[in-house]
Amino acid sequence: MIVELIAFVKKQRKIHGLTQLTLARKAGVGLRFIRELEQGKTTLRMDKVNHVLQLFGKTLGPVDKRPDIDDER
Repeated sequence: MIVELIAFVKKQRKIHGLTQLTLARKAGVGLRFIRELEQGKTTLRMDKVNHVLQLFGKTLGPVDKRPDIDDER
């Protein structure tokens, strides 16, 4: 999932013509946080990730790891 998150943020940032610094400022997070997010750091604060995602109309949420998980119950 982290790979998809990284790709999404990078793609959206570029589509909107934002630098990492501009994205950080608009999201209210630090430049270091944006860099760590785009480099795939696995321990990030979810609230800060959501600040970034909300700029693009998204939010974190549960995702099935296995599509058949609900079928087993």
